Amino acid sequence: MKTYIVGGAVRDELLGVAVKDRDYVVVGATPEQMIAQNYTPVGKDFPVFLHPVTHEEYALARTERKTAPGYKGFVFHTDAGVTLEEDLIRRDLTVNAMAKDADGRIVDPFDGRRDLEQKIFRHVSSAFAEDPVRILRVARFAARFPQFSVAMETNALMQAMVAAGEVDALVPERIWQELARGLMETQPSHMFAVLRDCGALKRILPELDILWGVPQPAAHHPEIDTGKHVMMVVDYAAQQNLSLPIRCAALLHDLGKGMTPPESWPRHHGHEMHGTKLVEAVCQRLKIPGDCRDLSVMTAREHGNIGRALELRAATIVTLFERCDAFRKPQRFIDMLQASECDHRGRTGFAEKPFPQNAYLQSALAVAQTVNGGEIAALTQQRYPDQARRIPEAIRTARIKAVALAIAEDPASGDPAIQ
Repeated sequence: MKTYIVGGAVRDELLGVAVKDRDYVVVGATPEQMIAQNYTPVGKDFPVFLHPVTHEEYALARTERKTAPGYKGFVFHTDAGVTLEEDLIRRDLTVNAMAKDADGRIVDPFDGRRDLEQKIFRHVSSAFAEDPVRILRVARFAARFPQFSVAMETNALMQAMVAAGEVDALVPERIWQELARGLMETQPSHMFAVLRDCGALKRILPELDILWGVPQPAAHHPEIDTGKHVMMVVDYAAQQNLSLPIRCAALLHDLGKGMTPPESWPRHHGHEMHGTKLVEAVCQRLKIPGDCRDLSVMTAREHGNIGRALELRAATIVTLFERCDAFRKPQRFIDMLQASECDHRGRTGFAEKPFPQNAYLQSALAVAQTVNGGEIAALTQQRYPDQARRIPEAIRTARIKAVALAIAEDPASGDPAIQ
């Protein structure tokens, strides 16, 4: 019975990256032997055990056989005779198919260390093609290690998997799980580049894939291409270490530009309306969580208005707050402002350009929040005891006046009074 550290922990140690989690494989053992040593069984599909002291997971060495389409169609086999190499050959990439024994020796039967040095993601064996999740995993690794490239033969294999319909068997929850993890890596654009190169993006997120080649006005978008712009926006959000909902909103904010008629290019009038509907549909199809969905829908609908904030009248600003439910959920509104700032800065040459709209609208919201709605309601009810419908309008009027006065008195706004 021998125990090895395997997979990502070995890879990251060789790269000099902090190791977060360790996976262990046990060779030459049976479930009964593990239980006899006080390991707790927890695996459903194949034997996995929790260490009696550290509670880390230890899996018995296993082989697997493809029995049905998709990533769940496998039968696993474990017994004391399964070797370490038989276990490693079923893994996805050579850089993840290394092991370290108890004495610190690296076991590397598939030249993973060489591929680490050459910064290449290469599949271990033809078994890679049996699990479509591996396409998403390679793409996610590309976002984490943007200096790596995918081997030509691995990309060709992934293209063949897409053509065979393997990606179509992925369930929405798993697609979103991998996309979300990739969005939280250091350079998410590399994930989407890998998915585009093999054709998978067109199958799992065609609304995004169509944006490459769609032009935008050069004066506002020196990068021209909408797809390139969206990738710059997402990468800027990652550079700022922003939350997943904001990164999701950054990814989906311009989907409407793929729906505007070509004769309207490059200006894309009305793309916010198209985009709102598309974002709702994408979030429903991929079962994207509510916080990401709500912020993405709002950003798609309002990012043009946020960009024009300095031109809006006080009444229009208050209407914007109301439409976005900003008085009840101010943080979500602030997150939308942050996503809109990413939209502004995610353009060639714009990363350091000012975006005063964010602070401007946050200040206006803070002023509007100082209006005492309860006090106004009580006074309005005293004056019009049988006309409760006047209360919301009285509160709204007070908020508009407060915002208008604040804008007029704020010399830093750079704007004349908006009355």
